[in-house]
Amino acid sequence: MKLRPVSTVQALADALRTRVLSGDLAPGTPLPEQEISDTYGVARPTVREALAVLVHEGLLRRERNRSAYVPEITTSDLADLMYVRAPLEELMAEALAGYRVPDAEAALNRLEALPPEEPWAEVVAEHMAFHQALIVAVGSPRLERLYASLAAETRLGLVRLREVYRERAELVAEHRDLLAAIERGPAEAARRAVREHLEWRS
Repeated sequence: MKLRPVSTVQALADALRTRVLSGDLAPGTPLPEQEISDTYGVARPTVREALAVLVHEGLLRRERNRSAYVPEITTSDLADLMYVRAPLEELMAEALAGYRVPDAEAALNRLEALPPEEPWAEVVAEHMAFHQALIVAVGSPRLERLYASLAAETRLGLVRLREVYRERAELVAEHRDLLAAIERGPAEAARRAVREHLEWRS
């Protein structure tokens, strides 16, 4: 398989994304273009484009006359996020009750296999891949689009899970239990498992 060359813009966006999703850049942290340019040894136009990528993804915010910054997802934000995610994921659970979802299993296996020193951003990526695989398995493009619209805030919210799940095995086990409940069915039990899973742990 041939690897695609990665542009400097993409490489910088990837590096900053990893820092945001690993919690290295705390909420509220500004990202001045000149500072990033000096740190990474790239031109300011490159920095500007990379920041624009992350702003578009929802991982950074930018306001007039202010540097891009990492947005803060509050406890209230998280509660509202789970409130909106719940009916979408309950629809998923009802549709998939009694069925295996190999792509979700694969994401959990990758999550479990990550080395202990792996950046938390990789944990976030596989965690998202697990939930995305379940949504995609339903086969509803509209459900996928609705779920995707919550992706940025969900990823930022998952940064906080690093403090909740000190042991990655606990995170994996909880998601294996959820997947087993969906695969086992019936629909009401699968929906209940999703509701319990989405109760935000603080």
